[in-house]
Amino acid sequence: MSQVPIWFERKFEFSFPVELHPNLLARLRGTPARVEEVLRGRSQEILVRKPQEKWSAQEHAGHLLDLEPLWLARVDDYVAGSAQLTATDLQNRKTDEAHYNARPLEQILAEFRTARARLLKRMDELDASLFTRAISHPRLKTPMRLVDHLYFVAEHDDHHLARIWELVNATK
Repeated sequence: MSQVPIWFERKFEFSFPVELHPNLLARLRGTPARVEEVLRGRSQEILVRKPQEKWSAQEHAGHLLDLEPLWLARVDDYVAGSAQLTATDLQNRKTDEAHYNARPLEQILAEFRTARARLLKRMDELDASLFTRAISHPRLKTPMRLVDHLYFVAEHDDHHLARIWELVNATK
């Protein structure tokens, strides 16, 4: 039985100071290493095991990779001053259709590290004033500052890391 809260049931409080953005960037910078640490050296059997036909640990890692273009598109929404953040596919078809269990783990990890570096490079290019810009999130129906978006991404990373940890440490 999973102890990780269901992502779509999470509620978010965005009341922290914008000055925390360097801390959030540090969390985002560390995610590829944390994913690699928990997955490397695990047997293929453990990596691709799908309890209750839900995602395997390797598919969770692939899902993190799949969402990097969304996170980057949302950063671009802040730069452009869009009325609403780019929406996502709430069914996660991209992850389901990617067949991550048939791909080499090292390839997934390398692609995720590259994609995350692209997001962080983009963040480094932004004017600090953008971190306070607020745009409506399409699912949450609440305004999110760019700094809140970073928090949301970091929480999403941690959600999947926690689930990966459960999967690779589960007894059959």
